Amino acid sequence: MSSDRSIPLCVDLDGTLVKLDTLQQALFLLLRRRPACLLKIPRWIFQSKAHMKDQVMQNISLDASVLPYNQTFLNWLREEKAQGRKLVLATGANFRTANAVAEHLEIFDDILSSNEEINLRHNRKLEAIRERFQKFSYAGNDAADFPIWDAAEEIILVNPTRSSKRQYAAKASLVFTEQRPVGFMALQAMRPKQWLKNILIFSPMILAHRFTEMDCLMKAGIAFVAFSLAASSIYILNDLFDLSADQHHPRKKNRPFAAGNLSIVKGALLSSALVALSFVISTLLPPLFSLTLLVYYFLTTLYSWKLKQVAVADSLTLAALYAMRIVAGATATATVTSEWFIEFSIFLFLSLALVKRTSELREPVEESEYEHKYRERGYQPQDLPLLLAFGTASGYLSVFVFTMYLGSEKVAHLYTQPEALWMICPLILYWVTRIWHLAWRGEIHDDPIAFATKDLQTYLVGAIAAMALLYAI
Repeated sequence: MSSDRSIPLCVDLDGTLVKLDTLQQALFLLLRRRPACLLKIPRWIFQSKAHMKDQVMQNISLDASVLPYNQTFLNWLREEKAQGRKLVLATGANFRTANAVAEHLEIFDDILSSNEEINLRHNRKLEAIRERFQKFSYAGNDAADFPIWDAAEEIILVNPTRSSKRQYAAKASLVFTEQRPVGFMALQAMRPKQWLKNILIFSPMILAHRFTEMDCLMKAGIAFVAFSLAASSIYILNDLFDLSADQHHPRKKNRPFAAGNLSIVKGALLSSALVALSFVISTLLPPLFSLTLLVYYFLTTLYSWKLKQVAVADSLTLAALYAMRIVAGATATATVTSEWFIEFSIFLFLSLALVKRTSELREPVEESEYEHKYRERGYQPQDLPLLLAFGTASGYLSVFVFTMYLGSEKVAHLYTQPEALWMICPLILYWVTRIWHLAWRGEIHDDPIAFATKDLQTYLVGAIAAMALLYAI
């Protein structure tokens, strides 16, 4: 069925023109920027849903230029506009968001939206449309659009829900679909590649030479799974907090939530399910491990919410979180961990955290389209030399701590050939120096751990270090 251009086309915003729900995005941004306002939400809702929307959007403004639009549908709308068709943005979103979108796209002749008194949803939206037009076409996506489709001359489905597709697909003149598989998007949001960091849980057991004990291996494996699920929960929560910042990022804008390929509600539910499962699994281990996991989850949540915006505190927190993985491995397997190893890890991972910040900070300088003000981080481009100094010093201090460990009595007790461990010192020095050299040249993007997993020289350095360790035993 072809579209009748003589009939005005009314277009929904959330889930239709834009892939996500703008109110949900605004609420997470409100939690990030003005958390005290969340205490007012019950009172706002009690007055009315329209009042709540209005109050939220008075405190938060979304950048319409980076919202994840359904591009195929948007291109078609532009063609319709070029052919002289009247386009109307008819949305339940607050008028501030609707006006920003309309101003950015410059294709709409009229706007129907919610205000402080009227929530333009369901029948209210239909009434507002009928006041303007005797006949109209309508593009929507979910159950809230059913009464409007029933009254429309032409039905257009855009990323329809299952119920919408089942009830209206046969009547629709056009169907636009840009949906990605939910399971794949959920897995991508969980970032399983980042689970590699949790291998640190095995380090106390390995350094204590208990890796041949099956019970110890099983406990470390259970701890690894619990920590990985908790970490994935936090990655999702972090992406929800960072939605607006990620939408301005040249690469992060393609993440599932920023790109609108996974709904914000599904993300919040998935995050909750993952952390619940994580703590259920942790009950198989000593209570001290569950306590460590609880502290880790609290600290990572605080980091994602606020601490990552505080210069220096963000990097120190990241270093502490890496060290907590070692503590978790020790508590799970009842293994005594050397204080030297904890200190070494803190300095090394502080250096890597500063590599991450250096890599992020270089992007605004090198990529003109990236708007630094939306990063919501505590650093400025002029901080780069300081980060280089702090980061390299911390990396080299980790090597110094390692040499102090080699002179301790514990090494002589654990190793028959402890002098072989000195081979590891130049390897760490080389690796740390190389990582910083590449970061300064802009060849490491975001996460040095992710870079290391793809770097051949890292594997070579690790293999030589492992051989030295085995020889020393």
